[in-house]
Formats: sequence, structure tokens, C-alpha cells
Amino acid sequence: MREHKGDRVDGRPGAELRGDCGSCFGLCCVALPFARSADFAVDKDAGTPCANLRTDHRCGIHSTLRERGFTGCTVYDCFGAGQRVSQVTFGGRDWRTGPPERTRRMFDVFPVVRQLHELLRYLTEALTLPAARPVHADLRDALADTERLAGGTPDELAALDVAAHRERVNALLLRTSELARAGTRGRKKNRRNADLMGARLRGADLAGADLRGAYLIAADLTGADLRGADLIGADLRDADLSDADLTGALFLTQPQVDAARGGPGTRLPDSVDRPVHWTAGR
Repeated sequence: MREHKGDRVDGRPGAELRGDCGSCFGLCCVALPFARSADFAVDKDAGTPCANLRTDHRCGIHSTLRERGFTGCTVYDCFGAGQRVSQVTFGGRDWRTGPPERTRRMFDVFPVVRQLHELLRYLTEALTLPAARPVHADLRDALADTERLAGGTPDELAALDVAAHRERVNALLLRTSELARAGTRGRKKNRRNADLMGARLRGADLAGADLRGAYLIAADLTGADLRGADLIGADLRDADLSDADLTGALFLTQPQVDAARGGPGTRLPDSVDRPVHWTAGR
């Protein structure tokens, strides 16, 4: 639910890979379900418009989402899939005005394109890593293939085995990670898919660690060294990153950072913005 615009600079994803709500028909507010929890104040079924969605496709409580119990909305990013599906895949035709079949297909296609755009985000970053040069040719091929798939027709996208494509790309991203982390000094910890919920990792040396898919919910990472760590898919909800060093962290996305807590001393890679809801003074 962010409104990012701009060109790709220093490995930072460009506008096409960052959500632009002004060019979208509020697809994440309609197509996706959410359940009452710490992240959402109410239940909502897939395909049902959120009660806060206005007729102009804007959120009626955008400036007070956190205060009203919709933190989940503030940390979501479609990686540009929303504007692509709205303006390209369906040619600017609104889900409110079309036949039911087209509306259902739009809602089916949106999550598929969102996954493809997430892969495009990772592949784009991978190509900026000098250490991954041995696989740059393969990365470029994967990027072109993923872009081609994302540009498919609604029927092609609905029929796509996106899980199989993710698996192929993930193998390449894993090799990229291994190459990039090989230059990190010291022993590189393997914490892939580890359950580290609430873990006390204050000051931990996690430089170059493999934290792919790790559950770091509410973990205390104050002052931790996460330089060059692979954080693809890591769950950082409510993790404390105060004074942590994430310089050069691999595949760290804006939603992950937005879901965490941080402070003036938190060091972030250039690929993400410092969240506005973190403590003042940054």
C-alpha cells in the first residue's frame, strides 16, 4: 500500500517494481483475503472489497492504518504487480465496471503477477552483485523469462505454474547468494528456515549468514551484525533492528523492513528506504 515512483538507482528497484497505488484499481484491497489478527482489525474474504476502500480505489484511512489496527496493510508491497495488472494486463479496465468473469480473472491473476514481480525484484538485485558474475548470464536469462511470463495474457497467467518457475529461479538465487557471501570473513552461520521467534540475538555475529526463510518474529537483533546476510523470505515482523548493521544484506525487501522496528543507529542497504514509522531523528 505504498506509493513509490522513481528510476532504478544503485541497485534500487525502479518504479515498475514498486507499488504505485495511483495507477492501480486497489487490487490488494479486494483480491486478497485477510484474517482478524494483530495485523488486521477485521476478517475479509478474497474478492470482497475492504470496507475502507473508496470508489476512487484509494484507502479511506490510509494516514491512520496503524492506529486502526491495519498494520498489515502498511507493510504490504505488490512490487508493482498492481499497476501492471490494472493498466497493462487488463488495459486499464476497472474491476468495478466489467463482467463478473473478467473481474474474477483479474483477482486470480493479481497474486500470480505479484509473485513474478517479486522474483524480478530479486533477479534485478542479483545482477548488481559483482561476486555473482559467474552466473550473470543465467540471471539475465531468468530475468528475461520472468518478464516474458509477467507480460502474458490473463489466460496465460491464470494457467501458469508459478510455483515451478519460482523453484527454478530460487535455485539460481541460492547460487547467487553462495557466491556473494563467500567473501564474508569468518564462519557463516546457516539459519535457513530456522525458528528464531523471540530469539535473543543482541549483538550476534550474523555477517554472511544464511537466514533464508528464517522466522525472526519479535527477535531481539539489537546491535547485530547482519552485513551480507541472505534475508530472502525471512520474517522480520516486530524484530528489533535498533543499531543493527544490515549493510549489503541480500534480497532484503521494503515490506520486511517496514514490518520490523528500528532506530537512528540502524544501518540499511541502499536498496530499501528507512521506514517513516521508525523513531524520529533519522
